[in-house]
Amino acid sequence: AVGGGPPALPRPRGMAEAEAAGDAGPGPAAAQEGAELAAVIGATVPTGFEQTAAEEVQEKLGSASRISRDRGKIYFEVPARSLPQVHRLRSVDNLFVVVQEFKDYQFKENKEDTLKDLEDLVKNLPWTDPLKVWELNNSLKKKKTKRKKHNLQRPASREKLSGGGEEGGADQNNTNDQEDCAQNPVAVEPTSGQDTENPQGMTSRNGVEEEEDNEQSDVKVEVQASSESGTKAGDGQTGEGEAKVLRFRVTCNRAGDKHSFTSNEAARDFGGAVQEHFQWKADMTNFDVEVLLNIHNNEVVVGIALTEESLHRRNITHFGPTTLRSTLAYGMLRLCDPQPTDIIVDPMCGTGAIPIEGAAEWPYCYHIAGDNNPQAVKRAANNICSLLRKNESKDSSAALGVPLDIIQWDICKLPLRTGSVDIVVTDMPFGKRIGSKKKNWDLYPACLMEMGRICTPGTGRAVLLTQDKKCFAKALSRVGHIWRRAQTVWVNVGGLHAAVYLLRRTWDRAEDRRSFW
Repeated sequence: AVGGGPPALPRPRGMAEAEAAGDAGPGPAAAQEGAELAAVIGATVPTGFEQTAAEEVQEKLGSASRISRDRGKIYFEVPARSLPQVHRLRSVDNLFVVVQEFKDYQFKENKEDTLKDLEDLVKNLPWTDPLKVWELNNSLKKKKTKRKKHNLQRPASREKLSGGGEEGGADQNNTNDQEDCAQNPVAVEPTSGQDTENPQGMTSRNGVEEEEDNEQSDVKVEVQASSESGTKAGDGQTGEGEAKVLRFRVTCNRAGDKHSFTSNEAARDFGGAVQEHFQWKADMTNFDVEVLLNIHNNEVVVGIALTEESLHRRNITHFGPTTLRSTLAYGMLRLCDPQPTDIIVDPMCGTGAIPIEGAAEWPYCYHIAGDNNPQAVKRAANNICSLLRKNESKDSSAALGVPLDIIQWDICKLPLRTGSVDIVVTDMPFGKRIGSKKKNWDLYPACLMEMGRICTPGTGRAVLLTQDKKCFAKALSRVGHIWRRAQTVWVNVGGLHAAVYLLRRTWDRAEDRRSFW
């Protein structure tokens, strides 16, 4: 736990306890009579950067976070009025309000009994306050959408991502856990053998399709039904006070090899019970409410989604073959602890995700981005222009530029003075979608040497992401006189096991360009 222990989450209870307690016990988001509405928020974050996200929450919201056993998630409690600040967090991908959490849920051995327990669980969950939080979040989202409408229609935002890439994609690790998904209407049994493992897909408003971050290879399970009945009183009201039929979807993410059921079966039966309890209409695509059922071994969390698409899409409108997620870029930048007036360089910037994130969050530093590919430089420049337009639309009277420049250059011959740079942060070629493993054996040591030349001796640092760990380790051993490895963060990027290395510059002089092997 960070900063004084975890928030007050409910004690773990099995099905029997939940039934006995009924609606008497408050859930994690429940507020006492007359007290301010509070919420326990769950957030998905880039795997490996859970601690970074927890520190950001403590810093910006003053709330202690608990890191989930299910990697890539954190939980923290905030007053509902803090929701706008929660959405402005830089390290989180998706947000949801926790309805209830069971840390040690006792699943029955028999599949039918287990699914019946999940159905019965629905009517005993404390839905009231989480739904109030969802409603408040919805009203904030509507205001934001109105402001953004004109930006979404710009042609610049229609360039499509050409592939999932090494940098932007689903975080999936190859475990032996049983993980599955399917899409079926309620009350229709899935055909045996048709459970598939696919990366989560999500299409954003600007038509860019990209894999969504998730540690497991779980994918969305959507349930639909044919009920046309209205909502319960007070569960959904239009502006005119007329009852509105809310549409919903259940998404089940399951990981673990000891479950007697599939995620499709859990979502189908749980979704059927949600529909019966609230009299909502289920809809796979045009839903108002997304109910989340997260099952990780014996840990069960029921939640309501607060984001329609991942917050990591905030900066980029022009995507390349390997566009780094903004949330991962933030984690990398935070690792090197930028200070005011620092000069921060990304010598292989691609579409500019790292320097753009840096300029937005650390405006008192100066950011320089470069790449040898003219197309990448063009995309990065367009993304910077989009950021400027975004700043203008926020407050046209005080629209300022961003402390960021983009240049086309050769990584091995940077046009920068020796010892003039404080920080180097970059995503190095993995040798898969861009470059090759063979080329990396020459490129990596040359890069490290040139980075060492431009960095300030003694205080300079570098944060480098790569999946080609063997080549990187060899290259680092060759330039050990100028770089010392201080920290390694293991991350999952587009299904690839990668590492983020924090290096510190020694006091030794970097020799001029030469051959390293």
